[in-house]
Amino acid sequence: MARMGGRRHLKALAAPAFWPILRKEHKWVVKPSPGPHPIERCISLLILVRDILKYAKTGAEARKIIAEGHFKIDGRVRRNYKYPVGPMDVIELPKTGEYYRVIPVPTKVLDLLKIAPEEARIKPCRIENKTTVRGGHIQLNLHDGRNVLVKVSDPRNPVEDVYETLGTVVISLEDNRIIDYIPPEKGVIAIVIGGKNVGRGGRIVDIIPGALKRRKYIVTLQDKSGNLFQTSFEYVFPIGKDKPVITLPEGAW
Repeated sequence: MARMGGRRHLKALAAPAFWPILRKEHKWVVKPSPGPHPIERCISLLILVRDILKYAKTGAEARKIIAEGHFKIDGRVRRNYKYPVGPMDVIELPKTGEYYRVIPVPTKVLDLLKIAPEEARIKPCRIENKTTVRGGHIQLNLHDGRNVLVKVSDPRNPVEDVYETLGTVVISLEDNRIIDYIPPEKGVIAIVIGGKNVGRGGRIVDIIPGALKRRKYIVTLQDKSGNLFQTSFEYVFPIGKDKPVITLPEGAW
């Protein structure tokens, strides 16, 4: 396996297969900075601007317009052309009034989907871990690197702690407030963010426990056509109870 971590530079041939780059034209490619998303599940802002949005023809042009502050990620201007952009991130172009969400899709793994301004105010975030902090409060560690504190009134009986790892909290990007919670259980709608079924959506119909960690449990999902498919629990991203809370590509659900 090609080495992608631990160095500042990345060869084009060693980059993740889903990056839309010309691997034999240039030896090197822009490596995302360490940040909220792992390299195998993100893409640098420069490649997104130049190769996906097509707002620049060269890396130098892309670096210039990024440095000028023309792109917002999750409501914040990002001027670092190496900034890692990953699943469920919201990209805003203030001058054109365009909004996009980074969505898992088949084959491409990650792509941009145009969304309405109202939807750009929210973001589903999967709970990767949870810890108890001082005062008995609960801290949720989310997939995009952010942490959310859930305050409890009685640490000995934390009734406010209804959250499970691998579940999804819907966050308001304006104030980082939790506005909804989607548990990782049978009956909810989820999208696959990795593996051979990446980008497929369906309703969870079964969760098969195993001897390994919970993340390695096998989950069976059913798409709108009634087809069943399976994937690992670590690739399942809940996105709705009765219907998805975000817009999905046509055919995903």
